[in-house]
Amino acid sequence: MNLDMTKLEPLLGTLVNELGAAANASLVLTGDKLGLWKALGDGKPVTPAELAKKTGTLERYLREWLSSQAASGFVDYDAATGRFTLSPEQAAIFADDDSPFLSTGGFHSLAAVYADEPKLEQAFRTGAGVAWAGRSNCLFCGVDRFFRPGYRAHLIAEWLPALDGVVEKLERGARVADIGCGHGSSTIIMAERFPNSEFIGFDFHAESIAHAREHANGLPNVRFETARAQDYAGKGFDLVAMFDALHDMGDPVSAVRHARAALKPDGTMMLVEPMAADELKDNLNPIGRVWYAFSTAVCVPASLGQEVGAALGAQAGEKRLSEVVRTGGFAKVRMAASTPFNMVLEARP
Repeated sequence: MNLDMTKLEPLLGTLVNELGAAANASLVLTGDKLGLWKALGDGKPVTPAELAKKTGTLERYLREWLSSQAASGFVDYDAATGRFTLSPEQAAIFADDDSPFLSTGGFHSLAAVYADEPKLEQAFRTGAGVAWAGRSNCLFCGVDRFFRPGYRAHLIAEWLPALDGVVEKLERGARVADIGCGHGSSTIIMAERFPNSEFIGFDFHAESIAHAREHANGLPNVRFETARAQDYAGKGFDLVAMFDALHDMGDPVSAVRHARAALKPDGTMMLVEPMAADELKDNLNPIGRVWYAFSTAVCVPASLGQEVGAALGAQAGEKRLSEVVRTGGFAKVRMAASTPFNMVLEARP
């Protein structure tokens, strides 16, 4: 076997980084569950013993855990004092629940991906899907925690204002359906901002709806119901929204068609979807890599586990999504806003 070492050595270097990242991912999750990141969030330098006392954990474990995070660049280490520190930037990613950059939710989802890997292997062999209700429970909270910071940062400030006339309707009092709402973060964020409007969150996963009702904490202008995207009850909505959900659906065209029928004649459908170019070659980048990985492990299996099984995937792109929207009965569709992680499509009758 003749190997080109100028190609092999960089590939091995990448592999070493991958193994380190994969191995440390579970430790990031452990730190989140134990409150270690939050304990470091004040930015004060600590020794492993001091952090152990602060969090009620064993010093020996923390010595190794902190060393792992320092090697990953997730905490800073001062060799002169033997103390570890979380910088403001690191805290924004790992410790601050109000930060738009908080990313620990993704690691909860990763735990579910690994736990369900045998189901995925079998699905590859049989061509079957992996039903959403059959996934490990940590996937649902992980998805909610991963997307919530972005919704908090962009939904009210940027995405809704980018839609033609929608904010004005919401200020006066509108009816809104949030389809595939999961644990309800997007629905609740809108309901809190627009108290004159009525919000209904629909999701086919009953356990998620139960969590959404708890999270609403008695908010008077929001309610949650278990229903599928293609046949939930209700008419006369001013806005139908789907947040990072359409590409997971088995029959996205029927979901769009039902949204069209549920809207008022002058209503709007808002689709928030993962950012993607229309061509594979343009998605071969770090963000596309994340989306393709989760799409393979979560999104495509979820769709194939439902009727039709369109399997759009998390990198469907604007062109493909627009085709689905037009097939579902909308005459106009445009990209209204975007972030590095998401695109916002506005559809009108």
